Amino acid sequence: MNITTLESLRALYDPVRERSAKKELPQLDAHAIRFIGLSPLVVLSSAGASGAQDASPRGGEPGFVKVLDAHTLLIPDAPGNNRLDTLENIVQTGQLGLLFLLPGVDETLRVNGSAVLTTDEADRTRCADARRVPKLVIRVTVQASYLHCAKALMRSSLWDASRHVARSVLPSMGEMLRDQIGERLSADAPVETQEQMLERYRQTL
Repeated sequence: MNITTLESLRALYDPVRERSAKKELPQLDAHAIRFIGLSPLVVLSSAGASGAQDASPRGGEPGFVKVLDAHTLLIPDAPGNNRLDTLENIVQTGQLGLLFLLPGVDETLRVNGSAVLTTDEADRTRCADARRVPKLVIRVTVQASYLHCAKALMRSSLWDASRHVARSVLPSMGEMLRDQIGERLSADAPVETQEQMLERYRQTL
């Protein structure tokens, strides 16, 4: 049976715990700011005007996402595949969800807010690193911030090295793409080995 009402959904679960209900803050506090400053990875969740969803990981040195104040974040845009799914969604709807992760820490930090794309020189300079000044910056106005419990990462044993998957159990990215879209690629399009792909990536990190 499909669940089609909020009432039928809620009937399946216990009431939300007081701490869980009250933990959402309308701004970043000292703990959230510290978490973001230590984080090398954030997942950006967005939706376009049609409702199409996208989740995109962004990584950098710890603290690559800049905290201007309790209500404002700057996320530099780094070179990618030029699909621009997240960026186009922000232009269309101006909303963004963020999930910050810390290696070795099972808790995560969730931040939701409105977002704009900016080429403001001051913002771009703030987000510059040793490699580049970004073409643009995602400026996020924080609307909600809260720490997410550790259960999901505990269940997954994500940081347990003994559970890590060897890269060799999968074909290279080039081989998988050949299998998925080979007939639609140019006849002379090369199939990269994993080593060739990683070397190409290193040139634009």
